[in-house]
Amino acid sequence: MAYSDDEYVQDVSSDEGDSHLRPRGGHIAARSANQNNRAAAWEVSRTWDDLPTNPDGTIRVEALEANKRKRTLKDTTPLQRGIIRHLILILDLSSAMLEKDLRPTRYLLTIRYASEFVTEFFEQNPISQLGIIGMRDGLAVRVSEMSGNPADHISRLQTLREQEPKGHASLQNALDMGRAALFHAPSHGTRELLLILGSLLSSDPGDIHSTITSLVSSHIVCTVIGLAAQVAICRTLVSRTNPSTPASSAYSVALHEQHFRELAPS
Repeated sequence: MAYSDDEYVQDVSSDEGDSHLRPRGGHIAARSANQNNRAAAWEVSRTWDDLPTNPDGTIRVEALEANKRKRTLKDTTPLQRGIIRHLILILDLSSAMLEKDLRPTRYLLTIRYASEFVTEFFEQNPISQLGIIGMRDGLAVRVSEMSGNPADHISRLQTLREQEPKGHASLQNALDMGRAALFHAPSHGTRELLLILGSLLSSDPGDIHSTITSLVSSHIVCTVIGLAAQVAICRTLVSRTNPSTPASSAYSVALHEQHFRELAPS
């Protein structure tokens, strides 16, 4: 049997052997081709399925135009919108801040919200500059220098907790100091003053209207948040330094704690 088997194998010609192998190789090639075709079919992007159509099956041309217009107006370079801001935060540190109509007091709540404002300001404006000025005893005191380090501003604000508010606020002195701090700010950035005022009066050494005129000529924009009631000179300040903004938007009075927090722009 062994010899007959050998002879049977030897009798098979090379051509016949190749013919026996070809069908199997052909099946493998066909199976591979079918798999490739199925993979290619899954990779086809059926973009026509995304076309907006009417109930009768026609394409909604107005929707296509709206999508095209949306893509055209999309800002692909968001950095060009970024504006370097230079802002001075002016805080009322006078005896009027001892009132407890805002819990625990106007003074402590203002320090807390000012710290939160500094954090949010630098989160949204990481390359901007900020400084803090206080009004106490009829003078303007520098709480922190103009810088881009939020930790420094927050630490200086926390030191105010150890001090008691006293005396009268001086709006003119604070505006003059804020204008001097923003004097060297480059023209490609903004110049802003944000004033938080709890007092209803201001102890000024001169004509505050001339100071407002200087702010206008220096292109400094002022925003005021009141904690007691609206003051006429503050309304004049925001209307003259914000000619394109309604005074009601640039000067608001906090009604309660949550409203106070919402008024602080970042």
